[in-house]
Amino acid sequence: MTDQTIWVLWGGVFTNTDFQTLEGGTEELHGPFHSEAEATRAWQELMRRKIDIATHRLFVMQAVAGRQASLAA
Repeated sequence: MTDQTIWVLWGGVFTNTDFQTLEGGTEELHGPFHSEAEATRAWQELMRRKIDIATHRLFVMQAVAGRQASLAA
């Protein structure tokens, strides 16, 4: 089986600016996207909508079939 890479956006509103713990019920998952560029464009659009919420963050994450997900650099 060949590895298939997809990209997703994950995050939400965190309890503070340490960005370690999500507030209950605020988790967001967007995607899948077939390229990092496509995911980044979606990230930019979604982050613009909530720019006034200091504790809102979304992360671009890479997922490969059969492997653990990792944060994109």
